[in-house]
Amino acid sequence: MKKSYDIIVVGGGHAGVEAALASARLGKSTALITIEKSAIARMSCNPSIGGLAKGHLVCELDVLGGEMGKAIDATGIQFKLLNRSKGRAVWSPRAQADKIKYERYMQDVLENQANLDIIESDARALEIQENEFRGVYLYNNTLIKAKACILTNGTFLKGKIHIGNVQIPAGRYGELPSIGISDQLKELGFSVGRLKTGTPSRISKRSIDFTNLQIQEGDKDPRAFSHSTRNFDPPNIPCWLAYTCEHTHEILRSALDRSPLYTGKIDGVGPRYCPSIEDKIVRFSDKTQHQLFLEPEWDGSSQWYVNGFSSSLPIDIQIKALRSVPGLENAEFIKIGYAIEYDYFPSYQIRRSLETKRISGLYFAGQINGTSGYEEAATQGFVAAVNAARKLDGANDFILERHEAYIGVLIDDLCSKETSEPYRMFTSLAEYRLLLRWDNAHLRLLDATKKIGIQKSDMIDLFERVKRETYILNTKFSKTRVTTDNPFNIPLGSTSSISLLIRQQKITENNVMALQKHYFPDYLLDSVDQAYVQTRYEGYIDRQFKQVKKMNQLEAKGIPHNFNYSKITSLSNEGREKFLKFKPDTIGQASRIRGISPADIQVLLIFLSK
Repeated sequence: MKKSYDIIVVGGGHAGVEAALASARLGKSTALITIEKSAIARMSCNPSIGGLAKGHLVCELDVLGGEMGKAIDATGIQFKLLNRSKGRAVWSPRAQADKIKYERYMQDVLENQANLDIIESDARALEIQENEFRGVYLYNNTLIKAKACILTNGTFLKGKIHIGNVQIPAGRYGELPSIGISDQLKELGFSVGRLKTGTPSRISKRSIDFTNLQIQEGDKDPRAFSHSTRNFDPPNIPCWLAYTCEHTHEILRSALDRSPLYTGKIDGVGPRYCPSIEDKIVRFSDKTQHQLFLEPEWDGSSQWYVNGFSSSLPIDIQIKALRSVPGLENAEFIKIGYAIEYDYFPSYQIRRSLETKRISGLYFAGQINGTSGYEEAATQGFVAAVNAARKLDGANDFILERHEAYIGVLIDDLCSKETSEPYRMFTSLAEYRLLLRWDNAHLRLLDATKKIGIQKSDMIDLFERVKRETYILNTKFSKTRVTTDNPFNIPLGSTSSISLLIRQQKITENNVMALQKHYFPDYLLDSVDQAYVQTRYEGYIDRQFKQVKKMNQLEAKGIPHNFNYSKITSLSNEGREKFLKFKPDTIGQASRIRGISPADIQVLLIFLSK
């Protein structure tokens, strides 16, 4: 351990891992401070990576130079592309993880990363002078100096576990909370709130009656997250589907008076889209059953995760309720479910660089900003580290716009919308989702990737080749004719161009491999696939690009950080209050703040023009 670094990262979760790696790979001397080394990259909840929109985030992170995609490709035990029955815009990759191999993979990468030291200690306070970050104090009052700091504390800031009437100070089960930093930031003027999340019980595989469950297998043709993954042949270990019943719900309802969620002992707001089982039966009282996914936590695991049964109810009720589920009548419990509440800092207090507005050189990433999920945290950690490094180099902030990446949507939402519950990424939150497909992240983020400078040169060459070939193929598709004797078994009265047949949906998704093999063998399959999608959705894509161009006119109109909204008397009272609170960077961002009217935007434009 040295006495000073360029950048300090506090917290070894998924945000901290990506932040520390990005910082070190950009040549900055970096310290990762974590309470327990063996807990780095731990999957404290669901043993999976990806999912709806979350898979997009992982693919974008991989293209930019992050590690999560490579890690899950190397340690996944089941891969599935979700939403394949729908359009390309909402296809999303997801993988079950061997959680033990995953955290070991990440720990090995960190241990072998140049410019990076891992310090096993508790960060208790920050050294702040004249609203600038200067260093971090450890539990023994040792000061480690640095030029920038990224806080990625997850659920550890004044974390408290709830199981019925029992309350345990903890960051995760069996791990101490982080005490000190949260109160210090509050004293420095930061607004602080409380959020809640939870995790379900883990049960023994030998106690599950699989004959009463439905098997859920992965794809026969699995897709990797990372473009750098070669010889991809992961195992396909099945998960299983169970259902609660009315008897389960009766047991849960009978114990609501013992639930900390309903007795007022939990102050934090929980995630809307991942509620506890007791919350589900209240909010969806008309439903007679709820799905539960039983997932192995690692290859050959005897410990299984009961996805969908998160709970903070007393132990006896959790056991009784889960044993009422068909197939789980003899369930043996390894770990009990619990809720955890923790401090977070409402995200209007950060810029799009993820630097705090109040303290120069201090960045927030992950659940500290009010988000949920490994993937949301990892992308924030990466972006925060890139911007911290660029600030030390005197370079401009690295900002991704909403039309460029789901990462851009995530961060813009954090900076322009008030988060009163854990934020989770969904495809529905992206207005340009046809442009932001999971499969084209390497094309749309190529320039951004080169700008950052982390990604390896051979991958940059690959991305540039795909982009070049896709451009050429778009022309070749319109010139190449398909005759009646064709590999697609399409009955044709006369010859037709490939472009026309794609638009008529006679050449479909299932024909892309044949298209490459018979007509364009010298081109990469990825390039043919990209050209197919661009041809198939050409009209819709053009329409979205026109919408982007119109919005870019507003995004180009910047607002000074020190702009005095108080002097604009013609603003609505709510508009003035929201502008002073969020301090948007651009007119486009200002227009997306809830409560801002078109009239407020017009008034602001007039004053800026003056």
